[in-house]
Amino acid sequence: MAKEKQAGKQGKKAGKTAGKNRKRAVKGRKIEPTGAGQGKQYKEERIFMDKWVEFAMRIQSLAQAGLAYGKNEYDIERYEELRSIAAEMLSCKTEEPVEKVKEFFCNETGYQTPKLDTRAAVFKDEKILLVHEKNGTWSLPGGWCDVDQSVADNVIKETKEEAGLDVAVDKVIAVQDWRRHNACNLPCGIIKIFVLCRILGGSFCENTETTEIGYFGREELPEQLANEKTTAEQILMCFEANGQENWKTILD
Repeated sequence: MAKEKQAGKQGKKAGKTAGKNRKRAVKGRKIEPTGAGQGKQYKEERIFMDKWVEFAMRIQSLAQAGLAYGKNEYDIERYEELRSIAAEMLSCKTEEPVEKVKEFFCNETGYQTPKLDTRAAVFKDEKILLVHEKNGTWSLPGGWCDVDQSVADNVIKETKEEAGLDVAVDKVIAVQDWRRHNACNLPCGIIKIFVLCRILGGSFCENTETTEIGYFGREELPEQLANEKTTAEQILMCFEANGQENWKTILD
């Protein structure tokens, strides 16, 4: 009987441990698959978490529009609550404090639209310019488009700030939805614009964002790419555009 009770306690303990592991998965922690069944579970959890973020983004967007255009005071209260729920959903997933999530996720008014990110494709001797960021990854120079900048102006500004180079813009290579092409790490819509540029002058100076620059051939791309900003496929797309005089802008 004593052995049976001990076995029962161990079974309960194992069950609790498994339950905790499932809760961690719901919070977005990576599950390390140890077998075929667990690998399937990991894939299903990732799909679930991606949907979780999509639902939170949609709720937040609807709440923001409601707050902008709603007139009834009771409806306004409901929209405020929906916005808070969306923030709490993301907080549960990321384990970030709710207030920190709200600062980024619920800080706009009016109808919600995607953020705009610009990237410069600059070539020298058939090699493409990449900037080395403080976190050790490489990417095309670029960043958020400032409210007082056109796409062209922002590309020129970001290339100067991150690479120290003066450039002129030639043509738009692509306009892409980052959710279709990049490793998404922010709960918002982002449109990425890739622009082919030519060097006018300048030289690199270390700054707050980058530590160095480099030029890479097609077969020389570094492994440590900032995939949320620039993927290998997007860089190769820029190579293709640079080699075609009549390149047609990709809209995706």
